[in-house]
Amino acid sequence: MSPTKQLLIEAASRLICIHGYSNTSLDDILRESGVGKGNFYHYFKSKEALGFAIIDQVIGKFSEKVLEPVFSSYELSPLEKVGRFLDYVVAAQRRKGCVGGCPIGNLAMELSDVHEGFRQRLAEVFCLWQERIEQALGQAKIEGSLSAQADPQRLAHFLVASLEGAILLTKVTKEIGVMEQCAKELTRHLDLYRSPAAVPA
Repeated sequence: MSPTKQLLIEAASRLICIHGYSNTSLDDILRESGVGKGNFYHYFKSKEALGFAIIDQVIGKFSEKVLEPVFSSYELSPLEKVGRFLDYVVAAQRRKGCVGGCPIGNLAMELSDVHEGFRQRLAEVFCLWQERIEQALGQAKIEGSLSAQADPQRLAHFLVASLEGAILLTKVTKEIGVMEQCAKELTRHLDLYRSPAAVPA
């Protein structure tokens, strides 16, 4: 990717994180990036095209830096992968000082009812997140560490919804304890579905 295109994406991402997509104008983005309008239209046909590029970059980074390292690890058991992912979400909010929330969640709340294209692309992110957790839980069930009563799909859906809600509450309260408590409760919930032989001492 060219440096100018990346500069536009980064500048727009910063502004949208603070002001939202709808309240961030093209002039704001040009001013923040220092890029001229002609150069902007060389890389993007519209602000909407830039919006899709931002979403794609967030998805790419999330997959590359979080999902793949955690869920493709050969060193962790399936349930350990889920636990490591919960740890990552908590650590990310702590590192950010409970500011900003979830970039994808923020965009989803703002745009899902007003832009169908963005809604569909954002929905794919949550589906990807849910699928990786579901795959890990499904493997745990096959291996016998998760009980036969467990439904990996429903559990994964519950985990994603709970974590996203916890991120929002953490952003509102500015209390990392909200995120930490949610992760602990989700871990306890998963423990209810562990096979007796797999329950930690």
